[in-house]
Amino acid sequence: MSKITLAKGLNAGLRKAMEDDSKVLVMGEDVGKLGGVFRITDGLQKDFGEDRVIDSPLAESGILGTAVGLAMRGYRPVCEIQFDGFVYPAYDQIVSQVAKIHFRSQGKVKMPIVIRIPFGGGIGAVEHHSESPEAQFAHTPGLKVVACSNPVDGYWMIQQAIKCDDPVVFLEPKRQYHADKAELDETVQPQPLFTSRVVREGTDLTLLAYGPMVKTCMASAEAAAGDGQSIEVIDLRTLSPLDLGPVFESVRKTGRAVVTHEAHVNLGMGSEVAARITEECFYSLEAPVLRVGGFDTPYPPSRIEEEWLPDLDRVLDAVDRSLAY
Repeated sequence: MSKITLAKGLNAGLRKAMEDDSKVLVMGEDVGKLGGVFRITDGLQKDFGEDRVIDSPLAESGILGTAVGLAMRGYRPVCEIQFDGFVYPAYDQIVSQVAKIHFRSQGKVKMPIVIRIPFGGGIGAVEHHSESPEAQFAHTPGLKVVACSNPVDGYWMIQQAIKCDDPVVFLEPKRQYHADKAELDETVQPQPLFTSRVVREGTDLTLLAYGPMVKTCMASAEAAAGDGQSIEVIDLRTLSPLDLGPVFESVRKTGRAVVTHEAHVNLGMGSEVAARITEECFYSLEAPVLRVGGFDTPYPPSRIEEEWLPDLDRVLDAVDRSLAY
């Protein structure tokens, strides 16, 4: 048993995957000698060499294009996109090639590529460093999209994603990298990758989150308990495919649901989740499914990002509005 941060969990998970399979490669800008801008790949090049931990040029499209060729030849490349807002030069490769080759080849060509993307805000960064592009990838057939929220999930989920024969967009909440520690027990059987999980039980309302908003929702549920409200919190974990069985079971029990994410609300992941809940749990609902997210503007300058990001007060406001119906 050891206490680790999310950054350490991801680093240890990558190391374990590379030890277990010599076909696993890590590639991206500054992932080698520097160890990544967030130090997620720290020490890997020293231990595995420059042939397996590759410092790439500053060319995201080139990184993903190279990964496609490597995957075709039996390798399992793990590509780091240094910041979320830098993924768009590679967007064409991801949605046009990575997502479609398995289908286009009638299953003959696999694409075991993991695309690691630090996402979300809260670190006081400059423009293009605090985006939440998850809905764009979840909307693309052929891509799997997952979001870890804690150190233990980070350790297991990165290994599971690397073993997957489909391309996985792996979202990492950057403001959680060094924020909290959790105990890792490597003898425990991990939860399967494409599943959601109840992380706090309750009876009055279901609160749904993923990535950086899980911590915010747990704090909101704790605050609501002080007012006698029993809030159930679910960490979605997987955005494509969505695992909504636990969500439907929870909503049929509580009769109310609030979906949260940092991305702006319009056409965000919350829209799909709310629609699916309404379709499946209509007769159990005591109130409309509400959504809490960022405002419909580009991400603001860091000085005012705390005004833009959904926080405990905005989540609790939605909880109160739902309970008032």
